[in-house]
Order: sequence, then structure tokens, then C-alpha cells
Amino acid sequence: MTWINRYGDPQLPAMVFLHGFMGAKEDWQPMMAKISQYFHCICIDLPGHGGNSFTLPHPGLFSAAEHIIQTVNNLGYTEFHLVGYSLGGRIALQVARIQPQAILSLTLESAHPGLLSDDEKKQRAINDNNWADKLLSQPFEHFVQQWYQQAVFSDLSDKQRHFLISKRLSNQPKSLHACYLATSLSLQQDCRNVVEKLTCRCAFIAGEQDKKFQHLAHNWQQSLHSGASLQLVIIAGVGHNIHSMQPHIFSNTLLSLLRDEPTQ
Repeated sequence: MTWINRYGDPQLPAMVFLHGFMGAKEDWQPMMAKISQYFHCICIDLPGHGGNSFTLPHPGLFSAAEHIIQTVNNLGYTEFHLVGYSLGGRIALQVARIQPQAILSLTLESAHPGLLSDDEKKQRAINDNNWADKLLSQPFEHFVQQWYQQAVFSDLSDKQRHFLISKRLSNQPKSLHACYLATSLSLQQDCRNVVEKLTCRCAFIAGEQDKKFQHLAHNWQQSLHSGASLQLVIIAGVGHNIHSMQPHIFSNTLLSLLRDEPTQ
């Protein structure tokens, strides 16, 4: 399948990687040489991204999660470690909600567990519809440039921002548009209790400069009932998109979490 990249010995435990909005399966490639020594790594293009033409219904987070589960099952794996960044992390939470028994570990990078109030959801729907309109009404390069000017990406240098923009221009705006609306955060269920249903290790990786998602993760930890655990790891000197900006540190952190070593 053109929308899957695999690395490492297929006999090793499987680890599935889900990228963020406008990302691609190739985003994880810089980490694969190291991580694939310990896991069979499966990097998947999300629906509407890269080579994945699967069209989501509206709302589509549940269908996106089912699509990921079916994809991994078709490769011969019924249990797997799961890593998701941003949108990929939100889909990962849905995967864990649907099939908790399949998850060997859950690692979320800068991923929102869900909005709590109707007012928040209403405002987010307005915001997402505005971005969706821009996606189809403007030259795509202008849209991508505006996207990476958002506050959540304020830590990026001009060089880093241009690097990400250049990587995203290969996407198809109409396919992204369908995915973006179908997976809007305004449509997402509150997934904070998903961690309470899992018996495996659950971790949240946030960038030191990404105060919004640090705050979300701290509040999430405090909301959990006794017995449930969400480990928070903060990576120094980076913001929202940790694995793209610091792939070596991210891969070391991930391996440390799963191999019971001290995180660096």
C-alpha cells in the first residue's frame, strides 16, 4: 500500500505512528533507524493525506480510527504500540477507545483530549470552518504559510517554518479539506477517560515552549481517577511539533518510556 511505510523486523512488536494535520508518513522517517531496532514500525498516511484516498464521513474521527485498526490488522497485527501527534494523537485516542485490548502502549505528542463545554465546541467549529474556507479559497501555499503563523507554532524559527511549509505543499487541498472538517476538534468526544480503560503505559509528550498543551496535560492528569496514570514528559527547548524539530530527542524519549529507562 502506497500510504504505509514499514521499518524493522516484522517479528518485533508493532509500533504504529500517526502524523498530524498536513503531515505525512515520512515525517517519522528520521527516527526510524533507531526505533526500528526494537519495534516493527508502521507509519501510516492519515485519510486525505499522502497516498491515502480513504474519504471520511462527517463526523469522521470514529471512522478514521476504525480505518487505522483495519489497516494494522490487515498487516497481521492485533496488538500494537501506538504513537500519535496532534490530529494523529486524537485519532489514536479513538483507536484506544474502540479497541483498548489491542493497545500495548499509548504515547501522545501534543494531542488534545477533547473540549469540555458546548461554548468551546461552538467557538472551535466557527474557527475550523473559517480555516476550511481559507483552505479552498486561497492559493494553497498562502494557506500553509498562515497555518504555521498560529500561536501554537510560535517557537519555530524562520528556517524551521520554511522547512515545514515546503514539506506540506505536496498535499491536495480538497482531500485535506474533507479530512479537516470531518475531524474537527469541535466534533470530538471527551477522551480523558480513555486512559482509565487501558492497562498499558500511557504517556503525553509536550514541548517546554508549548504552554497550552502542557496545561492540558497537567489538568488531564489531575482529572484521572485513582489507579489510572498518564505520564507527562516535557522536552526542553521545543514547542508543539517535537518529533519534526528534535527527532533524535523524541526517539530517545520514546524508547526510554517504553524500555523503563530514565527519560532524558
